[in-house]
Amino acid sequence: MFTDIDETLTSHGRLTAQAYAALESLQQAGLLVVPVTGRPAGWCDHIARMWPVDAVVGENGAFYFWLDRAAGRLRQRFLQSDAERRAGRQRLDALRTRILQAVPGAGIASDQPYRVADLAIDFCEDVPPLDDTSIDRIVQLFAEANATAKVSSIHVNGWFGSYDKLGMTRTFMRERYGIDLDAVREEYVFIGDSPNDAPMFGYFPNAIGVANVRDMADRMDALPHWITTARSGAGFAEAVAALLAARSD
Repeated sequence: MFTDIDETLTSHGRLTAQAYAALESLQQAGLLVVPVTGRPAGWCDHIARMWPVDAVVGENGAFYFWLDRAAGRLRQRFLQSDAERRAGRQRLDALRTRILQAVPGAGIASDQPYRVADLAIDFCEDVPPLDDTSIDRIVQLFAEANATAKVSSIHVNGWFGSYDKLGMTRTFMRERYGIDLDAVREEYVFIGDSPNDAPMFGYFPNAIGVANVRDMADRMDALPHWITTARSGAGFAEAVAALLAARSD
């Protein structure tokens, strides 16, 4: 299973015992478990080391990390070179100032210091919620700078490069396991909730949305085939229970 984190695994910003137990039950059942998130490299280092997961794709596809338990080392695979990321950071720093000046109430995500490849503009996590017009304006400013922009449940993330969650997930599976995901995509599940998950929803026949996926459905060009009755982490636990029950039949 590939899974988003914010408001898919978490509920109102917190990882509940119910959702974490569901995550662990997947790995205990022998399934591959990989969070695919917009969260930063610093968080992903922790997740790859300490959560019951096999790897993590972070910053909307900028990299994947996995813990090589045999060697006792965290392995990191970045899509862009160090030089490309440095150049991108300089451009993003200039764009950061422009966005904050142009969109009153927008903020820099509190996890920005732990990011290596993107700029995260907060529109509701630690600032009062912005309206749709403001969110659209942030996306527009990224686009005017020729940056890629994706809207999550809490941030607008922008970066220079054409990658996304799906592209790095496919790269990860090919490089780490020798699997052509295109040929076996029906054997995998993705679960998410927000517009930056749309490429994954459109790609996986068995994509699942937690119930709050409906909140931002008008911003998505692809929707999941299944939607849970519960929201956020409770919806994730619901989906995991259904999946494991089906496998035992």
